[in-house]
Amino acid sequence: MKPILILQHLNADGPAYLATWLHRHGVPFELRCTEAGQDFPHDLGAYAALAVLGGEMSANDPLPSLRQAESLIRQAMAAGQPVIGHCLGGQLMARALGMRVLDSPAPEVGWQAIELLAGDETRRWFGDRQRATVFQWHFESFELPPGATRLAGSAACPQQAFAIGPHLGLQFHIEVDAAKVIHWSQEDSPRWQAACRAHPASVQSGEGMRVALHEQLPVHQALADRLYATWLAGVTGR
Repeated sequence: MKPILILQHLNADGPAYLATWLHRHGVPFELRCTEAGQDFPHDLGAYAALAVLGGEMSANDPLPSLRQAESLIRQAMAAGQPVIGHCLGGQLMARALGMRVLDSPAPEVGWQAIELLAGDETRRWFGDRQRATVFQWHFESFELPPGATRLAGSAACPQQAFAIGPHLGLQFHIEVDAAKVIHWSQEDSPRWQAACRAHPASVQSGEGMRVALHEQLPVHQALADRLYATWLAGVTGR
């Protein structure tokens, strides 16, 4: 089969568990990281599907790589090639479909609960869960694109996931593994520290992330297994 194309924006925001899952299932992929000097391709003819990772920049920043990611998202969706967006990637999906990315009602950082909405589409992607705890790191959020089904929300941010056919936009980081969580939890930026003080209900400390890691990560990755399998079902036949 053709490989999956993964768009990476920053060296520190790699595919992590997504790469683990693809390797485990024998799915080939090609990773392009713009911060490492690798250009994103201009078309998707050589690829079966598209995954877009996160990044600390705003989706609204005037970066050519972000606009190229949006172009590839539109190409993939028009051709029926499954797209999945992680955090910034989900925001870029919404922008590619004409919607805005705005300040989130409240930032979310760390292990945070989301509510899953009743409906066939939610069950197709998430199973019979009514709630999930997912790893978050965002200060902005997307508007729901036209024709999309809203799948999940939270008290801090009502737009957590949407689906359009085989395409899935996420506001959270379902791709994290232990190494990624530990690395991110050691950040000490003024913005994060200010958010911890202003939004204690939705912004977790680094210590809190690490303490919860061993309890939360196995369940989180079981959910990732389901989401990734559903995303690529039409490509892999699984």
